[in-house]
This record gives sequence, structure tokens and C-alpha cells, in this order.
Amino acid sequence: MNRGFYTVGSGMLVQQRNLNVIGNNIINSQTPGYRAERVITSTFEQELVTRLENGKYVRIGTADQIATVDEVETVFDESSLYESGNPFDLAICGDGFFNVRDGENTFLTRNGCFNVDDEGYLVLDEIGRVQGTNGDIYIGGSDFKVDLNGDVYDMNGNLAGTLAVSKPAENAEMIKFENAYFLTDEVVPAEDYVVRQGVYERSNVDMTDEYTRLIETQAAFKACSTALSIIDQLNSKSASQIASVN
Repeated sequence: MNRGFYTVGSGMLVQQRNLNVIGNNIINSQTPGYRAERVITSTFEQELVTRLENGKYVRIGTADQIATVDEVETVFDESSLYESGNPFDLAICGDGFFNVRDGENTFLTRNGCFNVDDEGYLVLDEIGRVQGTNGDIYIGGSDFKVDLNGDVYDMNGNLAGTLAVSKPAENAEMIKFENAYFLTDEVVPAEDYVVRQGVYERSNVDMTDEYTRLIETQAAFKACSTALSIIDQLNSKSASQIASVN
């Protein structure tokens, strides 16, 4: 019966984690460039099940001990574009991420809702300056242009730089932060892409899919909760019967 506690309890923990991830996806459904997450589950190593027969333990099979969250996977599928008409909004069509410098760290993001800081540099608010292939990009003001190759021309029509569009190297680890920012230890230049100005990429969260997953997960959590209550009642009943015999 104790094994039942572990199995059902672990199932509740997994479903709770799943609910948290789904809730975060729903909250960020309107965050530009956000990438949805999925919980990947697995079972703990199987245990050997035996019974005592004629003074000896006899194997009768195996059983999965508990369910665990193996990892939380990010879905990197591209999303649709929204035409805002705002010159500061940029979108990558195809492969790669924008690079945004924050102190010592350079974040990767698909969020292209940029702005200009007090010094005239292209920035992502509350994060840092957008990086070009030669560092910070000075645009001067709102009257700037970006072509399909990512070349940025300032308010005077001069080439201010080329947007750095990169992607994680093969097998590089990606660390995800809130609001669709990523850190990785190694990047390589992206190749198959174009940059569009006046549009930004929406979140790739599919609300219909998320609500369906939410209903399924809530049902699974409730089922585990009910099973746990039944096991507890059976344990209590068994303990009472044993006590009455003694």
C-alpha cells in the first residue's frame, strides 16, 4: 500500500508541474517572441516485485515506482507575424535569434519590439542594447531603416551596422529566462533568414491546445487526488482491523 502512496503522490507532483507550465504559457500568450514549454515525463527505474512463498522470496514481476518530470522542453516553432507599422518592431523570418547585450551577458530572443535609448542606440526595453555584428547599433532616432539582410541605416541614411542574428551551436545548452530570453554558452551565425521592419513575431502559444491540455491535466490531478484519498482510507481501515485483532 505504501507503493501506492508513492505512485499516486508522484503523479500529483507531475501534474502540478504540468499545470504550472501550462499556466505560464497562457500568461505569456501575448508576449512577443515567447516560446511555449512542454513537460516531458518519465518513470523512475522499475523495482522488482516479490512475494514470500514457503519461506523464500519469489519474483512475480516488476512495477514502476514513481513518475518524474524528466525535463521541461521549449517549443521553438515559428509563430505568426503582426504588422504594427512601428519602425522599432523587427521580426526574423526563418532561422536565428536577435542578440541583446545586458552587462556581461548576451541574450538570444525572438522578441523584436525594440526602442531607442537616451543615447540613440537600438535597445530592448529593460534588457539592454541590440547587438550588431560590430557591437551596439546607433540609430539616432525613429527615422531609420532595416533591410531584409538586417543592415541598419540611421536617420541620416548611413549604414549603422548589421543586426547580429545567431543561433545556438549544435548540442549547446539553452537556459530559458522569463519573457522569452535565452542564454547559451556557444552560438553560430544564422544563415536562412530575412529581417522585416514594422512587424513583430507573436508568441507561438496555441491557446486552444493549452486549454485542452489544462482540462486534461486538471482531470488527471483530480484523479490522483481521489486515488490518494482512497488509499489513505484503505490504510486506515487495515490498521483498525489489525488493531482489533491484537
